[in-house]
Amino acid sequence: MCGAVAKWCGVALPPDAIMQIAMNVEAQAIDVPTGVQDYRPALYGGISAVELRVDGVRRVALPVEPLQLQQRLVLAYTNASRNSGINNWDVTKRHIDGDGTVHSSFARIRDIAAAMRTALEAADWPEVGRQVADEWDNRKRLAPGVTTPEIDAMLAAARDAGAHGGKVCGAGGGGCLFCMGDPDDIPAIRRALASAGARVLDFQVERDGLKIETRDAAAARY
Repeated sequence: MCGAVAKWCGVALPPDAIMQIAMNVEAQAIDVPTGVQDYRPALYGGISAVELRVDGVRRVALPVEPLQLQQRLVLAYTNASRNSGINNWDVTKRHIDGDGTVHSSFARIRDIAAAMRTALEAADWPEVGRQVADEWDNRKRLAPGVTTPEIDAMLAAARDAGAHGGKVCGAGGGGCLFCMGDPDDIPAIRRALASAGARVLDFQVERDGLKIETRDAAAARY
């Protein structure tokens, strides 16, 4: 929407400026501070790493064919909505208060992100799945509401069907989850998640990111 409005107004904005506007508008609209990682895949597409550096946030495109990742993923809705602000605030407060479990889990998640990048660049898909599972094990330690018995049952069913790993997207507590497995095991993982109460979703990994197409005057009048 920000890109389309800028185009309509005849304002040339670089991608980073469009992203910053979108971040600020969302924070104002939902009245909750937002992060930095969610906007970059939508803006740029493809597979990438996000480096949180002392001099700023940087996106680095990774040499990963999107279809190779896509055919190893299952995305499903848990049939429970979530309020990420609740989980995020609980985790933030515990971190500020010096909770040792939260500090050690964050440190481990940081290391997992680096290992995940290495595994993706090497196309070591079983290792990617193991890192996903390890991340989820550590994320569950951050706050009591990150997982639920229903989510645990869904991920266990997927694991029994051959998934290398799985986790809830975002802060947890509901929303969507995804699992990774070998392409031959994906149909069984989809069935297992559906049988456990999840709603399996069709999806495609976005390749191109934001594209703004304009119509000519005749098409616009039509």
